[in-house]
Amino acid sequence: MEEKTAKVEDIKGSYFYKEWLKREGIPVIEDYYIKDVKTEKLEPWERKGGLGVYLNLIGTEDTNDSYICEIPPGKALHPQRHLFEEMIYVVGGNGSTSVWVEGGEKRSFEWQEGSLFAIPLNAWHQHFNGSGDRPARYLAVTDAPLVMNLFHNEDFIFNNNFTFRDRFDGSDDYFSGQGKAFAPSRIWETNFIPDLRQMELLEWKERGAGGRNRRFEIADNTMCAHLSEFPVGTYKKGHRHGPGAHVIIVKGTGYTLMWPEGAPKQRFDWQEGSVIVPPDKWFHQHFNTGNKEAAYLAIRWGGRKYLMGKQFITDKSLKEGGDQIEYKDEDPLVRRMFEEALAKQGVQSKMAPFF
Repeated sequence: MEEKTAKVEDIKGSYFYKEWLKREGIPVIEDYYIKDVKTEKLEPWERKGGLGVYLNLIGTEDTNDSYICEIPPGKALHPQRHLFEEMIYVVGGNGSTSVWVEGGEKRSFEWQEGSLFAIPLNAWHQHFNGSGDRPARYLAVTDAPLVMNLFHNEDFIFNNNFTFRDRFDGSDDYFSGQGKAFAPSRIWETNFIPDLRQMELLEWKERGAGGRNRRFEIADNTMCAHLSEFPVGTYKKGHRHGPGAHVIIVKGTGYTLMWPEGAPKQRFDWQEGSVIVPPDKWFHQHFNTGNKEAAYLAIRWGGRKYLMGKQFITDKSLKEGGDQIEYKDEDPLVRRMFEEALAKQGVQSKMAPFF
């Protein structure tokens, strides 16, 4: 039998996830950030039964993705289940979600703007709009790129009947909003947060600027999240970490500087509803230039339980082996740019006491 040998140039591959995205039939945004998830234009999404757009922001580097989905007034999305994790932040409207597994009872909970929750892995779920006259919209962050490219089988991912009982036990109070604090680490473990904006935050001295923070581990996922808030006239210390951290502005106005080591800094202005994802190992720094506190939610890798990739020490100085730039070590341009931005807004800097 004649042996056939293929030339290297004839062996062509593709990312299964990218090909699947094309079949989804909705737009895909590829950029460093988007200005406002609340106003981003959406298109009909047949699989979901609502409207949507995918966000493949550059800083995800194929480790995770996100999408915006809208449920029309008085409508519901199609029931779904899938083998990738999904964390949801509600950016507008109100409604409810039912979750169940094969042969089990449905567990339902109500959500509103500001709610944060995760769908238990591979559990059936359906989202309902609670209003008859206005849409409901949410942003979801998933690890679909990793799962899709690993298994490269759509039927296995969306039609798998395996039940992860260690993730979802069907208990009555699974989505009760009750949580468990792990002091002094600022970690809050829960399955549902009714309104993220009402969470009690704890001081985070290491990151500077009088900021406060709370870290969330939800639905026993590998992905996790944290909420950070910092005062008027301040900015946070520059730092770096791995890819995939979706920074969602919850309140306030300002900007973020991002740069790979040794390269010029890039500026991205933000407002409530903006989303930015710093690329792998890029330094980045958040600045509050408004007249009220600024806060952001970061949905990311790197929880307490399940580690992924290289571990960064994001609140320890570079000089001490960490991944944070102390104020005294930063480029003087950073302070000058901030003071100029504040002057344009008529806001006074409060940074001097932190030196």
